Amino acid sequence: MGQWAGSRAPLLLQALLLLLLPLFKSCLSQTTPQDGPRFAFTQTVYHATVYENSAARTYANSKIKMGIHLAQRSWEIRYRITSGDDEGFFKAEEYVLGDFCFLRIRTKGGNAAILNREIQDNYVLTVKASVKGEALLETWAKVSIQVLDMNDLRPLFSPTTYSVTISESTPLRTSIAQVTATDADIGSNGEFYYFFKDKMELFAVHPTSGVVSLSGKLNVDEQSRYDLEILAVDRGMKLYGNNGVSSTAKLFVHVERVNEHAPTLNVVTHMPSLLDKNPVYAIITVEDLDEGLNGEIDTVTIVRGDPSDHFFVEQTDDHEFTIKGTEPVNWDIYPFGCNLTLQARDRGTPTKFSDVEVVQITIQKKQPVDIKFEKEFYEASLNEISPPGTIVIGVKINPEPDDAEYILAPSADSAFFRINTITGVISTSRWFTKVSQDVFNLEVLEVDSELKVKICVSIDDANDNTPTFIQASYEVFVNESVPIGTNVLSVSAIDDDKGENGYITYSISSLQPVPFKINQFSGIINTIKELDFESSSESFVFVVRASDWGSPYRRESEVNVTIHVENVNDNQPLFEKVACQGVISRDFPVDEIITTVSAIDVDELELVKYKIISGNELGYFDLNPDSGVLTLRRSVAMATPKNGIFTLKITATDGENYSDPIFVNITIVQGKTPPKSFNCKETRVAQKLAEKLLKKSKAGSKPKIEEGFIDLFSINRQMPQFDKAFPTDIKIREDLKIGSSVFQVNAYDGDTGFNGQIVYAISDGNTDNCFMIDIVSRGSALIYGACQGSANKGHKSCCTRFC
Repeated sequence: MGQWAGSRAPLLLQALLLLLLPLFKSCLSQTTPQDGPRFAFTQTVYHATVYENSAARTYANSKIKMGIHLAQRSWEIRYRITSGDDEGFFKAEEYVLGDFCFLRIRTKGGNAAILNREIQDNYVLTVKASVKGEALLETWAKVSIQVLDMNDLRPLFSPTTYSVTISESTPLRTSIAQVTATDADIGSNGEFYYFFKDKMELFAVHPTSGVVSLSGKLNVDEQSRYDLEILAVDRGMKLYGNNGVSSTAKLFVHVERVNEHAPTLNVVTHMPSLLDKNPVYAIITVEDLDEGLNGEIDTVTIVRGDPSDHFFVEQTDDHEFTIKGTEPVNWDIYPFGCNLTLQARDRGTPTKFSDVEVVQITIQKKQPVDIKFEKEFYEASLNEISPPGTIVIGVKINPEPDDAEYILAPSADSAFFRINTITGVISTSRWFTKVSQDVFNLEVLEVDSELKVKICVSIDDANDNTPTFIQASYEVFVNESVPIGTNVLSVSAIDDDKGENGYITYSISSLQPVPFKINQFSGIINTIKELDFESSSESFVFVVRASDWGSPYRRESEVNVTIHVENVNDNQPLFEKVACQGVISRDFPVDEIITTVSAIDVDELELVKYKIISGNELGYFDLNPDSGVLTLRRSVAMATPKNGIFTLKITATDGENYSDPIFVNITIVQGKTPPKSFNCKETRVAQKLAEKLLKKSKAGSKPKIEEGFIDLFSINRQMPQFDKAFPTDIKIREDLKIGSSVFQVNAYDGDTGFNGQIVYAISDGNTDNCFMIDIVSRGSALIYGACQGSANKGHKSCCTRFC
């Protein structure tokens, strides 16, 4: 109501103001003397604003100045509100500044009522101005006061209580209700938003529209009623403080279970034999998309097609039914079968029925057939390492009478096999690892029908032989001077396995690097580096490994190979010092030692002989061939060498190789000089030789583990053991499909490679051949034959592991 009054009042006041304006102008002209100074407001109408709920002495705000110009400074103007303020909210004041007397309008104090925009949003005040002591000086003006909103009201719900009923299967994000609230404020002060008082997981409320929607899955069994409290909060600045909650709306949501879906039928028909004692003619699966009681199936009934009540529906599970016969049916009356009409009913409220389903019931009549084996010729393959008791193949006549009996025709090959006379399953009775025969031909006879069939069993190689070297070890001597790539030795091994299991490759195994390589196919060993007797080992000991190509395990053997390096005199002597030069005096004594030359031969440190090649044609000097000592043979007092220098060219030899020559320059001088003075250039031959010998010493001191080689991996030391958790009793369903895994046999063997491979066999208890075991694949026990309807409700089987 306040909004209506506030919006309409300004229009009426403005219209009234326009009608009275000419009258005011005439009055003003009458109050001002014709020949006196002008006394009038600057405008006849002013506009000002003030906020609602303003405190006392709050001045209205005007964008232009209100008042009268003082034509005479002696005027004492007074302002008074004469109309438009019935409640006494406002007071007019004068304020003189210079030659202008301002009109100021403020709120009064001591008034019980306050400005309320929602009640009245505009006031048009008539203000009279007069001059004290001047009865004729009077004038009037209109002041329109607009009351501004202060967001002083809270949002309010209407109504405050809501109630809805929804289905349990209501989809998510479905709108289920809408709450509404109002706020008498205007603009942004009148805006607000909705929210739940408590956190809700299953419901959501739109903050501006108030629409409540479903955000979670309902379950009537857990909760059938939800009491929701929805609050509204003001969006604007709140005059009444931060607590902006105005009122609370309660929404009661009732959840009910509705039976929405009808059951649906899915029928699978069977064709039982006339010999079946309790035949099942069809299996019915019923589905209902409802939950709880509405989704439960009450009954499935035969509504048409069985007037004599020969059939009935039996429930086997919550949603599974079967059609059976009440008594043996005379199928001669129904040569083409009969059509039954089925219908299902659920337990929901209201009850719903499925569409009718027509099922044709037929029987498998006995047809005359020829009895024969399922195959004209049987073929099977058998791993060479298959232990006794391994199932090879099963033969069977079709159709098979209950009293069928199978036997193996006696022969040399049949001695390795046995047959289950009832099931026709053939299994092994011996090992085949020591047998050279690859193919076994068997013949099976069914006793009653005297039918015969042939079986061919081929034996697959199992890589059960290890490569064997022709020699127990190999040893050879090699000259150190042979070129790179020289063939020094050939090793050879043989493998009695067939195919890839008998193919052999060779490799070198050594803890230290060796200067040899081996051809992986031929076994020929050749050099890949130069052999040096002086700096490397005098012999190399390493292992050659022969590996076959077998699968899943490669078999290997190893042999020790020793290669001795023979020393050859292939190094020339080397001088320790070269480019020697010195000074002797002319009075140098005869037979006195001048200097000593020294050369080293690294080949077994042979003795070196020294010789002067040139420069001693006059015989002044003598060189000891063994020690290398150079002495003066005769006096040089009268000698006149060229340029005063004797140049001796000296060489060394080990008997076969000569060293590079060195030159010894001897200068003859006069005067008091040292008897001799010599210096030479060091070649560091001795140091290099020492390093070479140290390297050889280290190479010779490295451990040769290969010399004490023992083939630890070719010995079968340990027995296989069953896991301690091996089950002694297990239960299985009789309708398991053939090929289904029953349990896993776990065994272990501490040996490595082929010696650690475990093979499995069922040694006893499998009289009906219901089971078989994978001989190598971790002992998976599988269903081999049909066990349904077996006379034995329990099977006792004994599993044996071999390695």
